[in-house]
Amino acid sequence: MEFKIALVQFNPARKNVDSNIEKITALISNIKADLIVLPELANSGYLYQIPNDLRPYSEPADGSGPFLSALKKLSKASGGLIISGYAELAGNQLFNSAVAVSPDGVIENYRKIHLFADEKSLFESGDQGFKVFQWQGVKIGMMICFDWIFPESARTLALLGAHIIAHPANLVLPYCQDAMITRSIENKVFTITANRIGQETLGEQTLQFTGGSQITAPQGKVLYRAPGDETAIHTTIIDPLQASDKTISPRNNLFEDRRPSMYHG
Repeated sequence: MEFKIALVQFNPARKNVDSNIEKITALISNIKADLIVLPELANSGYLYQIPNDLRPYSEPADGSGPFLSALKKLSKASGGLIISGYAELAGNQLFNSAVAVSPDGVIENYRKIHLFADEKSLFESGDQGFKVFQWQGVKIGMMICFDWIFPESARTLALLGAHIIAHPANLVLPYCQDAMITRSIENKVFTITANRIGQETLGEQTLQFTGGSQITAPQGKVLYRAPGDETAIHTTIIDPLQASDKTISPRNNLFEDRRPSMYHG
């Protein structure tokens, strides 16, 4: 089957949801795709001192806030699904989340399980596990940024049947893009890492984001890698059902040959 995917790499502004909506709208309003993936925390930017500083730029997962409402409109225009990272407000709690928004609204929400560094001072750890949902006959899973370093993240999504892993990110370490090649090979899935670019400074801390957004095929082939420091939009057509074939050799199957009873530690 033909399935058109797109990734978007840009520099979200901190403390300016309206500006980020404008940026995203300008970037994708003319894209027609089955799936568009945006970076982590695309509504809010990344560096905040305390949760109360971030709370005004967060919103609930029900789609009632300005950012998710805008994604719904953009989804209608694209004719497909949009997955984006955002700061989720749930009661008094904040989560670093990823959301899948269709023309009809939010269809799935994922809360980041593996928090990186000072994110632990802002967010609660994800409490709902990894999930896979169907869109246009394709099974899609979501993980966020630092989830990549734990092989169990992608493996869990693959065992749940994911053909595509959408991976919004704000990467600062230099390893992820290469590691996602391995994640695709060891699970035989497509991965879409939508990273951000730019720099943020808060007090004495400065973070430089690495760009290099990437689409990787089940055999580990890099279908696209964006520049490290430029806004980028890339679309390509894949056959997601290639990820249903877990054959490694005539006598080996990636999942059938697993021996969980031997995996201790």
